[in-house]
Amino acid sequence: MDELGELQRYMAHLSEALGHADRHAGLRGYCAGLMSPLARKSVEPMAAAVDPQHVRSRHQSLHHFVADSDWSDEALRLRVAQWVVPRMDFSDGGWWIIDDTGFPKAGRHSVGVARQYCGMLGKQDNCR
Repeated sequence: MDELGELQRYMAHLSEALGHADRHAGLRGYCAGLMSPLARKSVEPMAAAVDPQHVRSRHQSLHHFVADSDWSDEALRLRVAQWVVPRMDFSDGGWWIIDDTGFPKAGRHSVGVARQYCGMLGKQDNCR
C-alpha cells in the first residue's frame, strides 16, 4: 500500500470542503503539525516543525487557517465520514469506538485545561 499517496488523496478529498484553494495549504500544514511528534500542538510549535525556515509567516498562516478562515466544520466532518464509513468492514463483526474523553495539554493556560481523566493517557492529568 502506498501510504503517502493515500494520505495525499485523503487530504485532497478533505480540501474539497474548504472552498477557496488558498485554504488547502493551511489544512495540509495543520494536519502535518498534528501528526508531528511535538509536545505542544499549538500553531507556533507546529509552524516551527512544518517550516523551520519561515516560522513567523507559517505561524501566521496556520493561525489564520484555524482562527479566521471561513470554512465549514460541518462540511469537513461530512467529507471525513464520506471517506471513512465506506472503508469500515464489519463483515466479521466488530465495533467502532471513538474515545473523545480529552487530549493531553502541557501547561495550565489553555482554555478548558484541568486535571481530569484523559482517554489518550488512560489516567488523570492536565488535559482538555
